[in-house]
Amino acid sequence: MKENQQFQENENELNENQHIEETAEQENSAAGAGSDASSAEEENVETVNAAQLQSEVQRLQGLADEYQQRALRTQADFDNFRKRTQKEKEDFAKYASSKLITELLPIIDNFDRAISAAGDNAEIESFAKGVSMIFRQLEGVLKAEGLEAMDTVGQPFNPEFHQAIMQVESDEYEEGTVVEEVQKGYMLKDRVLRPAMVKVSM
Repeated sequence: MKENQQFQENENELNENQHIEETAEQENSAAGAGSDASSAEEENVETVNAAQLQSEVQRLQGLADEYQQRALRTQADFDNFRKRTQKEKEDFAKYASSKLITELLPIIDNFDRAISAAGDNAEIESFAKGVSMIFRQLEGVLKAEGLEAMDTVGQPFNPEFHQAIMQVESDEYEEGTVVEEVQKGYMLKDRVLRPAMVKVSM
């Protein structure tokens, strides 16, 4: 009886030890699974963070490129503005006298007509010479400012320089040629100040 009791106690102890070992194994297994899950979660977080950082870097690089392009365009616009302003300033200085000279042109026309009308009339020859001297002096001043009379007769008609008021038949000139100048045209440096009024052959 005593032996049976001892045997029963030993068996109970073995069962208890086995139960303890199984519980420990389960706990270890659960702990290992938890550790694996934690590692996987950390890897996922790191992957997400890396992707977000890459996306942010790309966004910032795009902004940097855009701002650089804007800066280059602004610089180019400023350079164009500076060049345009400089050219306008130079043109203003170059043609500053154009308004005054334009107003003087009718006076030059009248001087020219007066000298032509005097002709060889002996009675007014000395007067005509005086007027001619004044006219040449005025012409010299205006020429120094860049005023030049156009050479039109015998030249092909050009609407940029000539204003046709009449077409006439001509045996001397080909069609579309200036045959007569009714009013002189003038250039101020490289700009047409007044087109010449002309008759053109047909």
